[in-house]
Amino acid sequence: MSTVFGMLTAFLLVLGAILLGGSPRAFVNLQGILIVVLGTFAVTAISFRMREMITLPANIWALLSHSQRDPSEEAIKLMKIAVEARKHNDVLLLERLIPKLKDTPFLMQAIQLVADSAQPEEIEQIMRREASTAASRHMRAVDFLRRAGDVAPAMGLIGTLIGLVRMLGTLNDPASIGPAMAVALLTTFYGAVMAHLVFIPLAAKTEHCTSEEALVNNLYTMAATSIRRQENPRRLEMLLNTVLPPAKRITFFK
Repeated sequence: MSTVFGMLTAFLLVLGAILLGGSPRAFVNLQGILIVVLGTFAVTAISFRMREMITLPANIWALLSHSQRDPSEEAIKLMKIAVEARKHNDVLLLERLIPKLKDTPFLMQAIQLVADSAQPEEIEQIMRREASTAASRHMRAVDFLRRAGDVAPAMGLIGTLIGLVRMLGTLNDPASIGPAMAVALLTTFYGAVMAHLVFIPLAAKTEHCTSEEALVNNLYTMAATSIRRQENPRRLEMLLNTVLPPAKRITFFK
């Protein structure tokens, strides 16, 4: 929600400045849009496979639109599961718990492995691999956004050079100087807006979301292996706090 709000606010501020300064039509140039917008996606596509280009928008949207889980809250939830599992020592308890975890597929898979009596080492290996695969997929989205953020200003500069060459070639025709100068200036404007209002902020937010997801998935993995080993929940609390940031550490046992 904050991502959409921030981007809308930034665009509205730019639009407000345009409207206060005169007619917005002066900032619309089809040649500049073709050079910067389509050119940015075309050049960025060179660095990625077509299959990745097709799936990247969905992956970015899913990551940004999915509400991020607070690591402290997830750690508390894991401690409650560990305490119940330790108290009852019953596989059926975990089986009944699994359907309630549909909103957290990673944790559901980890608990399913515990309920299936998989070995702790096997659980850790499988879940680490799953977490690594998810993180790699998300980092490709970050790479795409960063690459687009680098390309957009460059395409704006290319458009500026095109406009300047056209202007210098037609100095004897005053009527053509204005349109050529518009292309030169507006392409730089379009490139800066795309890079600094869209791609770079989205790359930073996507990277942050990926880091948060990796932390939570690590908590899930540690809790599942601890439950499978039937360790004391107090030890699990200590282990979880070793990976949680200082401000996010929990105190479950008073």
